[in-house]
Amino acid sequence: MKTIGKSQARTRPAAFLNGSRVLVVCLVVLLGGFLLLSAQTLRYTRSPDPKNGEKIYNGGCIACHGREGKGAPEASTAFLRPDTFPDFTDCAGTTPEPNANWKAAIVHGGPSRGLSQIMPAFGDLLTNEQIDDVIAYMRGFCTKPQFPRGELNLPRALVTEKAFPEKELVISASVNARGAPGFTTDTIHEQTFGGRSQIEIDVPVNHQAMDGQWQNGVGDVTLGLKREMFYNLRTGSILSLFGGVVLPTGDSRRGFGAGTTQFEPFAAFDQLFKENTFLQFQAGASLPVDTSMAPRNLFYRMTVGQSLARDHRLGRLFSPMTEFLASRDFKDGASTNWDVVPQMQITISRRQHIRVNAGYRTPINNRNNRTPQVMFYVLWDWADGKFWEGWR
Repeated sequence: MKTIGKSQARTRPAAFLNGSRVLVVCLVVLLGGFLLLSAQTLRYTRSPDPKNGEKIYNGGCIACHGREGKGAPEASTAFLRPDTFPDFTDCAGTTPEPNANWKAAIVHGGPSRGLSQIMPAFGDLLTNEQIDDVIAYMRGFCTKPQFPRGELNLPRALVTEKAFPEKELVISASVNARGAPGFTTDTIHEQTFGGRSQIEIDVPVNHQAMDGQWQNGVGDVTLGLKREMFYNLRTGSILSLFGGVVLPTGDSRRGFGAGTTQFEPFAAFDQLFKENTFLQFQAGASLPVDTSMAPRNLFYRMTVGQSLARDHRLGRLFSPMTEFLASRDFKDGASTNWDVVPQMQITISRRQHIRVNAGYRTPINNRNNRTPQVMFYVLWDWADGKFWEGWR
């Protein structure tokens, strides 16, 4: 394979940008305009009053949750504390939770979210505004928030990486819809540390029918570090940077790997709009050490989606999304590949810590050598409990 000289390396990214600019701009303008027109507001119609929330909290909640939000002294309570009993001063545990999770437990009681029955329902005792006031007061128990708020933890797309640092285990699969039978499964472990950083390990396993027989093998393993650089709850924005190393652990002779170490940097920016409509952007590159084994690649990804839930957003969450994917290898004769991936993510556990997503990846152009794929995953947010907990 012919390597690319320095002058070509400088000019070809510009050609990629110019050639794709029109389509990207049209998608952003059309979709963004629709989202802004359909949106309402991230803000409350009435600003929550923490002072009033303190009065309500001291009038009832304090008996179990204590004056400081750590829990009342066990000697003064008549119940055995479950493992899910919250400590509202624990910023690592409370900040990543959106207000909707807290509100569901207050309105409908603990069992509505797969939590303990000792948490009663207050939906008939408190008004909607009073509950918002109590939540605003309880947020103050975390005195040094270092984490982006859970409202910015947008639904995970099938391909596009999100910006929010997360504690998740994802088992995903991509199955060829036509052509040679084959599929790839990825086991992805994500774990936060230090509040704003996340390590990621992705182990792919390939299954391919070759000459009438199935061939199986591990692909190229990715080790990565993601760092949240900026977030703003008021504007609904979050930006992260990622640096990854793709190790040549797969057998390149069978098409299960690139045969060389690759570096994969990217930026991820997510924007939450006013009625829980969202956009996700990802831009990055794959930079192999040996360009004779694998070409350099530049990719753009964009996801547009909407989160929907009954019961004033306290029920099961449905998130229809569509991804637009662009990728180009920097080698002679290469062109930009465009794909579209409509999909639907659904929370399937009461605690909403287990989610599934399924979609169909379709090539828009250059279809001769590219196969449509059925894609799906099961996601476990293990910070919210064990896999078998929170279902009823």
